[in-house]
Formats: sequence, C-alpha cells, structure tokens
Amino acid sequence: MPQPELDAVATVLDQRARADAMNGVVSIDVDGTPVFAQAYGLADRAHVVPNTVDTRFGTASASKAFTALAVMALVEDGALQLDTPVRSILGRDLRTIDDGVTVEHLLSHTSGIGDYLDEEADWEVDDYVLTVPVHELAQTEAFVRAVDGQPQKSAPGERFAYNNGGYIVLAIVAERVSALGFHELVGERVLAPAGMERSGYLRLDELPGDAAIGYVYEEPDSLRSNVLHLPVRGNGDGGAFTTAPDLSRFWRALADGAVLSASSVAELWRPRHTDESEGLRYGLGFWRDLEGPGIVLEGYDAGVSIRSRFDPETRTTVTIVANSSEGAWGVIKAYSDALSG
Repeated sequence: MPQPELDAVATVLDQRARADAMNGVVSIDVDGTPVFAQAYGLADRAHVVPNTVDTRFGTASASKAFTALAVMALVEDGALQLDTPVRSILGRDLRTIDDGVTVEHLLSHTSGIGDYLDEEADWEVDDYVLTVPVHELAQTEAFVRAVDGQPQKSAPGERFAYNNGGYIVLAIVAERVSALGFHELVGERVLAPAGMERSGYLRLDELPGDAAIGYVYEEPDSLRSNVLHLPVRGNGDGGAFTTAPDLSRFWRALADGAVLSASSVAELWRPRHTDESEGLRYGLGFWRDLEGPGIVLEGYDAGVSIRSRFDPETRTTVTIVANSSEGAWGVIKAYSDALSG
C-alpha cells in the first residue's frame, strides 16, 4: 500500500482498538521504518502496568512458524527430509501414529493423527482442556504423555485438518534428531539469526516485568490469567513470547535469507491447502492470503490473540496482538476489511 493508504489503515485500526478498549499493540512498518505503533491498555491489570510498544506478548499458535523453521533447518543440514517417516525417529513411542506419517504431513496439517487439543472438538477458550498437569509441561519430552494414545483420525495426506499435536510431535522429532533441547534449537537456528533478542519461551508462572499477563476474559476488572489453561512453558505448537518490533525483524530476516535459504523459505511459504473457514491458505507453518501476497501468522488461545501479516512485495508488516483471548479480533477484522475494501 502507498503511504497515504497505510496512514488511513492506521487510523481505522487505532479507532477500532480504542473503541474495543483493547489491551495490546498495533504496529505497522515498511521495511523496518515505523508507520504507526501504539500500545493500548494494561499488561498487568492488578498492578496497573500499561502495555508498551516493546511489551512481550504470548503468541499462541503464531509460533508454530518457529517450529517449522527449526525443522527446515534440520532438513537443510541433511538430518531430516520432508518425506522422513516420523516413526523412524519416534521408535516405540506414540504407537497410535500411522507409520506412513511424514515430517511434511505434520508441517502441513495433513497427518491425520489424533490431536490432544482438537480444533474440531466442542470446547471454549476458557475451558481447562489439558489432561496433564500444566506445571509438568515445561520440556518437550513431557508432552509425550499429553499427545499419546490419540487414535489416528484419517489416512496420512488425505485431508487438511489443523492439528496442534502434530507440532508437538515435530518438536519431539527435532529434539531427538538434533540432540538439542527444542527451546535451545529454536533459539540458535531461528531467533538468534533473525535478530529477535527479546523473544523466547517464557514460563507463565514467572513472567518478567516486561511481559504481558494473558487474561482469559475481556472485562477490565477480571484478573483471571491463563496460567492454568496452558502449558507452563510453550513448545512446538505455540506459546513463545515476542514483541511487535521483533516480529518485524523476523519477517525481514526470512525475506533476506538470514534464517534459511531462499528456496527453503519459499517451500515453507508455498500454499498447499485452502481453509475456507479461516479465509486463508496454508503452507508449512505459515498461513497465506486467500488471494494476494501476504504471509500470515495467527494465534488464539486463553489470554492470547494475534495476527501478524507480512507483504513480501512491499515489505510491509502489520502486527495486531492482545493479551486477552478475544481482544485483537475486532482490530484484525477491521484490517481484513481494509485489505479487501
């Protein structure tokens, strides 16, 4: 978009954020040059700590992209292939996973495996859905118990079905192949080369002062946080913390080949399936515009709502993030309307 159009979009998003009493950040930049950046509401309601443009926010499933990049880094190393059957790495663990499931099936949400957080099930964002105590879910191998025993739902490659458990399995695979802890692997192969110095997998029960607490409900007097709703530390299917400026660095680093080769990034960004319910296409770890050039990350969970979109043609990044379950969606809708209008 030309500068006058971006300025107009910024005005629309700012007005919607204020009307919604959003708690979060709206950020627009072109190739790292800020067009608009504004923080709203509180990072900590109990202590009346305001959000800032540099506040660290949870990202929920938006950080599936970090998992995909870490896995693709191992592909570039020759330690994995996209067509590697994950059974060859899992051994006797997770026996309900079909022997035909490959790394690419997991990356593209076409594995057909049962999901420990089933997107197709009838549950609300404030439900307590984890079957393993959340405080035990701090390291990758602890998630084996959480994802174990889920029956295969469809044949590998048969259909697209968004799957959180598949990205946990990818983290298990990546950790075993690399002999590095998953968080260390992502830090070394994704966050560091992307220049994301303020991003990482924070524990929900010991958040630092510059990180926003995720609130389950929108009411400003509700102090219910997401600490009992999510794993205490994020893993392969989501839960990293980052800032709006770090996400801008992330997108530009990918576009410039600082994290992976151009061919690997293109493979991750190449759309493979259309999700009509989302109005988006999907590659490997990344959403794409239904029509248009945009690459999209999106996350929704208890205490988290986020969308970050990068246009590789204009190198424009728009990030909308809130530290509440529903807080960002009104502004995201306003942005989608602006793009289509």
